[in-house]
Amino acid sequence: MTGKTLVKVKNLTRMFDVSKPFLNRIIEREEKKFLRAVDDANFDIVEGETFALVGESGSGKSTVAKMVVGLLTPTEGHIHIDELDMADHNQSARMREMRSQIQMIFQDPFASLNPRWRVDKIVAEPVRAFKLEADEEATVRRVGELLTLVGLAPEDGRKFPHEFSGGQRQRICIARALASKPRFIVCDEPTSALDVSVQAQILNLMRDLQDDFGLTFLFISHDLSVVRHMATRIGVMYLGRIVEISPSKSLFKNPRHPYTRMLLDAVPDLEMTGRDRKPVEGEIPNPINPPSGCTFHPRCPFANERCKREIPAAIGEDGMLVACHGVEEGRLE
Repeated sequence: MTGKTLVKVKNLTRMFDVSKPFLNRIIEREEKKFLRAVDDANFDIVEGETFALVGESGSGKSTVAKMVVGLLTPTEGHIHIDELDMADHNQSARMREMRSQIQMIFQDPFASLNPRWRVDKIVAEPVRAFKLEADEEATVRRVGELLTLVGLAPEDGRKFPHEFSGGQRQRICIARALASKPRFIVCDEPTSALDVSVQAQILNLMRDLQDDFGLTFLFISHDLSVVRHMATRIGVMYLGRIVEISPSKSLFKNPRHPYTRMLLDAVPDLEMTGRDRKPVEGEIPNPINPPSGCTFHPRCPFANERCKREIPAAIGEDGMLVACHGVEEGRLE
């Protein structure tokens, strides 16, 4: 890692209009309804590191990922990549150059591959789109190199996606992501659709590629055992808000936010430490009508009246951040 901040996300918010159709609202006398999927998210990613976002389904992780790569437009806030504001359309030339340096690996490797295209065409698409090779012969050679790099054979380029297993398809997705020579890759649950043994192969491949090419990852996952293997730093999300950011080792050794503790208590204790554990209790509330104050307070064993009334501010120290009244007041055990 260079220590240079590559990605800076500031006050990122995304709202979705989930209202009924206009006539239904008139007849039923209902107001418009909005879902705040991401609420004032702030984090930085240092060049060469893996920053992970974790949380239960519905916490807003994938929405953040799609905004960072430009698939969704933020309602509020800014995303800077290599000091370029991704919403600044006055720098179109630099924006085009930056787009080639950002790639995404999706959760479902089959759904993200065109079933009518052969694999060589799929992998070559970014090379041709960004004109990265001088001629077709060089493009074909580059595709063969990429397939070999991810553990496939150049001859596999003549096959269609349905002829491969799930793990092989994800390797094709990684080859396509590497085709444009990116610096930053967003991985949205890249192994959740795969068998456990195949997960390990894909994760090890990604770690090796990161070391070889100095890649920077934003890694989205709900699986803490995967995150522990991959992440340099971890951000924990709950109902659209980032409630804790910490280096990976610190987070697993000394989680501070009650929600982080709850998630870690659900992970099997393979080391058999004998520490007291509590299963995950309750469910994420309806994001259309979230609880007042700290949205985690209905599930939190340390909640008091202040938690029900005030949204906690994020308090940062020593590279860590936590948004919890209990931590601020020293109420947590």
